[in-house]
Amino acid sequence: MRYMLRVGATLALAAASPLGAQDVGLAVGTKAPVVAVEDLDGKSVDLGQYIGRQPVVLEFWATWCPLCKALEPSLKAAHARYGRTVRFLAIGVGVNQSPASIKRHLAEHPLPFPVLFDARGAAVRGYEAPTTSYIVVVDKTGTVTYTGTGAEQDIAAVLQRVASD
Repeated sequence: MRYMLRVGATLALAAASPLGAQDVGLAVGTKAPVVAVEDLDGKSVDLGQYIGRQPVVLEFWATWCPLCKALEPSLKAAHARYGRTVRFLAIGVGVNQSPASIKRHLAEHPLPFPVLFDARGAAVRGYEAPTTSYIVVVDKTGTVTYTGTGAEQDIAAVLQRVASD
């Protein structure tokens, strides 16, 4: 009985969350942190050039992540639909990969949006990324409107409202 109550409460909370957010990692409704990461050539990239200017989708990603691979079709479809108004960025985590290994991977498995590298873990810490395949959607005011993990995320549905605001 306790288990059923816990499951029911969890489902109720998930249903009440904005845009179906899973409330993992950074809290929905907070301001997105502005941190610096690197491009794949080692140049610093300040996420502040995107955050608070337009909607942004951040995916915490790795070449070795099977959930990231499974999420790719959903992200590519969302990018095809919303890529002109929403900035998509993959944040390559610094675990068991390097900019060189990411470049090699992307040569065979390209993504339609930039992949950056979180060499020092600033983005992972700032966005409280619990795992790879972690998605954070930030609206144009810089507010986190969705967080989620796993391959079953419907990013286009999340962006439908954010892109029209």
